[in-house]
Amino acid sequence: MTRTRPILTLVIPLLTAVAAAQSPRDIVRQAVQTELAASSNDHSHWLYFEFDRKPDKTVKQWVAEARSVSLERVVERDGQPLPEYQQSQEMSSFINDPSAQNKKRKSGQHDDEQAAELLKILPDAFIWNFDGQRGNEIFLHFKPDPQFRPPDLEARVFAGMEGDMAVDRQQHRIATLKGRLIHDVKIGYGILGQLKAGGTFDVERRELTPTVWEIVETHVHIDGHALIFKTISENEDDVKSHFKQINQGTSLQQAKEELMQLSPDPGKAASASIAGH
Repeated sequence: MTRTRPILTLVIPLLTAVAAAQSPRDIVRQAVQTELAASSNDHSHWLYFEFDRKPDKTVKQWVAEARSVSLERVVERDGQPLPEYQQSQEMSSFINDPSAQNKKRKSGQHDDEQAAELLKILPDAFIWNFDGQRGNEIFLHFKPDPQFRPPDLEARVFAGMEGDMAVDRQQHRIATLKGRLIHDVKIGYGILGQLKAGGTFDVERRELTPTVWEIVETHVHIDGHALIFKTISENEDDVKSHFKQINQGTSLQQAKEELMQLSPDPGKAASASIAGH
């Protein structure tokens, strides 16, 4: 015991100094590496309730991440509740349509790949500064780095943002990411599209288990048009709640049976969150 104490008196200050010397960009880079590794190693499947609102469609639905692809039980569309037989019928139609499943699977893979690529450029696309600390979260402010050269069009839009990020300092996980488009972004000299300055995005994440974090809220409000950027130019509010972990080997039919046992309205929390945003 007497030999250990002198060692600790040297090591602890050293570790503290190393942590304090970590730059904002280093913190972001560590968080990105943690997120990418966690995504690669996460094989958990979840069931949750979703309230998704777009200009042309509003949907309330239960979602189950089945073995091959996620299954949706739409309980309300554009403010109109769907009868239970229609909810069941729509799920059965999807279960019996391999083409629809494949299309949805490919779309999900594309979104995941694009999200990973954008995540990778976070440390270098922006100039990062400390903006305080509260509890376990470190707050960072970012603005475009003029030295950064976007590798593609998606990155060009992303790098036109200024905003804030909160990082859980113990787990090195991204808790929130909020941004605002600080200038108009023209794609193909405006021929292919243009996004107007002032547009915002807000992503909120929550820890479901010690190693699993999920996006629970996404709010995107960007005005403009882009022929090849439909997902970026859309206005959307999406809130997920009532998460429950399910077996990763759950088949689509098993997912349907479990979904049909759930209440069509688990509460007003999701819609209240959107209304107050």
